[in-house]
Amino acid sequence: MSESALCKLKKIGQSVWLDFISRDLLQSGQFEKLVENDCVCGVTVNPTIFEQAMINSELYDDHIISMLSDGRDIENIYHKLMIADIVNASTTLHGLFDDTYQKDGYVSVEVAPKYAHDVRSTIKEAKELMLEASQPNIMIKVPGTEEGAKAIRELTAAGLNINVTLLFSPDQYIKVTEAYMAGLEDRLAKNYSISMVQSVASLFVSRIDTMVDNMLDEKTKDDAKGQKLKGKTAVAVAKKTYQSYISVLTSERWKKLSSKGANPQRLLWASTSTKNPAYSNVKYVEELMAPDTINTMTLDTIEAFRDYPVIKETISADLEKVDLWLASLKQFDINLADVFSQLQKEG
Repeated sequence: MSESALCKLKKIGQSVWLDFISRDLLQSGQFEKLVENDCVCGVTVNPTIFEQAMINSELYDDHIISMLSDGRDIENIYHKLMIADIVNASTTLHGLFDDTYQKDGYVSVEVAPKYAHDVRSTIKEAKELMLEASQPNIMIKVPGTEEGAKAIRELTAAGLNINVTLLFSPDQYIKVTEAYMAGLEDRLAKNYSISMVQSVASLFVSRIDTMVDNMLDEKTKDDAKGQKLKGKTAVAVAKKTYQSYISVLTSERWKKLSSKGANPQRLLWASTSTKNPAYSNVKYVEELMAPDTINTMTLDTIEAFRDYPVIKETISADLEKVDLWLASLKQFDINLADVFSQLQKEG
């Protein structure tokens, strides 16, 4: 059997995490096969994904009936079942967690979206999730809102591993990576080690194109120049964000932290399944191959990319065109700052 293209991504420094989890996947052995054959080395979980997993599987039924008979409410049942699957997945990934010196091998689980603008509740739930799962390779998702950034700083200082979500622009990324660095500095000030703390910053890619493409259709329906900009914004924004990441790593502030053992807050490409059938179903994989990044993929995207012919770094391709593409949107009255803000508010 030829080597999976997903394993070849590892050779250029990009990790593949699965954007899905279910009890069927775990108990059937399919998840272990993805880890072994496709070099999947992490998992992200969110309420929507887990809810669909429960609806589409019979494996939860007996547990649900049992807990209902014990008088538990639906929210509590949902939470307990999710924690059980998280622990199961984290056990499978624990070897990778050790082998990669805690760089990969994570199960990333989300703080309730209702706390996106509530600092204290976010911190409280993040710590409770870590205690309940009681596994070292758990990474807590915290939204990259203004309030989220405050929680990120405090949770990082407490030594939790954080996946910052709902990022849509370089500016949003810079704000949360500054919160991450501040948290590391706070931790150092208390004479705690920072070498075991990990974090990733998740840029939600396809959602950017979906919104901007719809705006282009409204504003440039009969304008060929405007239509040619469709499908370019998300990748351009990701490339700009990656440049910001490189700039952070070369800053004096980061160099000081690195000398104390700090781990870079890697960029994670999230929402990478294409929503427009006119685009390649691996568009946000083939155009965003980059060292020291993570790409979270659905099962369908993994299947589609498995036999991809050429694996090479693509993040630096067309860099000279990126600013032009983004600037061109202004002539069609598309304000990207407003787009990024709206996307984050929509969650």
